Amino acid sequence: MASLAPPAPMTALAPRWLFTIAIFTGSFLLFLVQPMLARMALPRLGGAPAVWNSAMLVYQGLLLGGYAYAHFLGRFGSRTQVAIHLGILFVAGLTLPLSLAAGSPPSTSEPFLWVPWLLLISVGPLFFAISAQAPLLQRWLAMGGANPYPLYVASNLGSFCGLIAYPLLLEPLVGVAENSLWWSWGYGVMMVLVAACGLPLLRQDQAPPAREAAPSIPLRTFVRWALIAAVPSGLMLSTTLHLTTDVAPMPLLWVVPLGLYLLSFSIAFAERRGVANFCTAAAPFALMLAASMLFVLKGDLLPLVVLTAIVAMFLTACALHARLYDQRPEPAGLTLFYLAMSVGGVLGGLFCALIAPLLFDWTYEHPLLILAAAYLLGGRQPLPAIAETTSKPLAGRILLILVLLLLAASFLASKTDNLTVVALLASAGAGLATFAMGRAWLFALAIAAVILAGGGFRQIHDSLTGEMTRSYFGVYRISEEFGQRVLIHGTTTHGVQLVGPPERRKTPTSYYWTGSGVGRVMSDLPALVGPTARVGVVGVGLGTLGCYSRPGQRWTLFEIDPTVVALARGPRFHFLRECVPDAQVVIGDARLKLDEAAPASFDILVIDAFSSDAIPMHLLTKEAFAIYKRALRPGGLLMIHISNRHLDLRPVVRTGGESVGMSGVLAAAAGDPLVRGFESTWTALSTNPALVERVKATEPDLWVGLPFGARVHWTDDHASILPVLEAP
Repeated sequence: MASLAPPAPMTALAPRWLFTIAIFTGSFLLFLVQPMLARMALPRLGGAPAVWNSAMLVYQGLLLGGYAYAHFLGRFGSRTQVAIHLGILFVAGLTLPLSLAAGSPPSTSEPFLWVPWLLLISVGPLFFAISAQAPLLQRWLAMGGANPYPLYVASNLGSFCGLIAYPLLLEPLVGVAENSLWWSWGYGVMMVLVAACGLPLLRQDQAPPAREAAPSIPLRTFVRWALIAAVPSGLMLSTTLHLTTDVAPMPLLWVVPLGLYLLSFSIAFAERRGVANFCTAAAPFALMLAASMLFVLKGDLLPLVVLTAIVAMFLTACALHARLYDQRPEPAGLTLFYLAMSVGGVLGGLFCALIAPLLFDWTYEHPLLILAAAYLLGGRQPLPAIAETTSKPLAGRILLILVLLLLAASFLASKTDNLTVVALLASAGAGLATFAMGRAWLFALAIAAVILAGGGFRQIHDSLTGEMTRSYFGVYRISEEFGQRVLIHGTTTHGVQLVGPPERRKTPTSYYWTGSGVGRVMSDLPALVGPTARVGVVGVGLGTLGCYSRPGQRWTLFEIDPTVVALARGPRFHFLRECVPDAQVVIGDARLKLDEAAPASFDILVIDAFSSDAIPMHLLTKEAFAIYKRALRPGGLLMIHISNRHLDLRPVVRTGGESVGMSGVLAAAAGDPLVRGFESTWTALSTNPALVERVKATEPDLWVGLPFGARVHWTDDHASILPVLEAP
């Protein structure tokens, strides 16, 4: 810690526990407001990533603004600080209860230009006022001569509790409107707590801080703090994306890395240093193990892979945040220190959320951040028995030669599929990394060798050959083997096309083969809804359903990701080009686009947005079913694909259909390996019971009634995946 004189101590302050509760409450509310506003906005704004990336920028900008405001207030005396902040809290409170401002995006502008303005006027004053609270109250406590940094523990514990409280408690129990009212009451309690903390300062006749007491922190120190903070922030996001995209896309899995990231601050800033010191010593080994398992994407080791990645992220965050704690300034420089950390958090978030998807066709940001963490963690050998030997210059040269040899061997081995050789090379790299920990650059190079040996060279080869592409929705990979061409989105097969002559290429496959529920309906569509059916499909995939089209039909396809449309129309796949070349393709959130469509636009509407393990909930609410009913002709047919590895969506569909007068049947079909037909579950619903019976007659042994059981009501105001989450 730099030797800086703290401000003159005050003679009377509120008790420390009051500061702790006030900071905890503010951080708790701050991490509640983001998911609450997202639930409010989703039905109106849709799920396009440009929308939510712009929302993230608004939150990050407001957080930075709050920290900068807290730092700026340090120019004034304590009484002025308290008066200004209480005034801002009061003015922000005038916007309560928390709600989304009225209005819709003008047709002449892009949504991502309008969304920031909507969020700013909806939550901007409240978010700004609360985000400044943690650094500001810590400064007030420091005016009494107390150490303020342990209060950062309370701040991050509050953030953690707010993070888990919304998806696990508040969202399942009450709706958004009621949550907003409770949040408003919480804001009032927080204002009282802040006033109680500031009241003794208002009674003091405190002059502005003396200029000589202000910290003199060089720009390079500020930049160093920001860069150190950026790595764990980015690593948390990249770990989340890697796990949910490439390894195990499970609902609520994103909560775990973010929650542990917040807890890492509490460990790193605790007054007792035992746990932080242990994490610092263990982090390089955990990072090394995670690097060696980076490309283990299937098999019995998957639970271990997930656990290793999360533990490595957590220990690394603890270690790097502990380094920041060791470099903290005197309390007079506290707000600038937190501002630098906030800048670093923003940089890490921007790199992962906005920059990386534009630069990379795979999640390369994850191994790059692992290497950055390795460099920062290196330079200290935690094993005393090795430290003395490896500190000698000759040892460093030998280690460098061995690492370079390993890189060469790994490159040669990447041209084979011998997993034993790959495992041996990765293990050798881990051994070298253990000896290289005492040198930051050499440890990072050894970790790079581990990553490349474990599958990195093969991954780079796939990128160079054009087999991968990436959008804000994830990574798409094209593979071809055994006479079939497959599009994979993360770990989910997005579509399959058989390779060969036109009649073979046009064979419906995957979830849409002729024996599936949708396959039976589409095969008999002229008899069910007429020969000139108007067909709407939500979710293009490869356009497989188009191969059921017949002359006279009119097809409209809705797709939120333009990359999917580009792949489906590209040279590798032929369904759209050969089966429905005249289909209209509408880009955007399907619910919003269907709401804009004319009433009775379709005879049949197929909703195919739920085959992956992350579902857009706003497409299954009561209000969404009302939009589908409006888009269909009276008595039209609604089909919904509900195959999912983790969620049982049957009660949601049944209840949603009943809310608009629809009844339905369900088909859980087995697969057919001859045509790459997958197991799938489809539902068919209509306000016309006779049409439902005709659907059932297409394959009486396949279709059954939707099961009776617990009703799960999803609305725009209240929806939770917990009631439909299935045990692993």
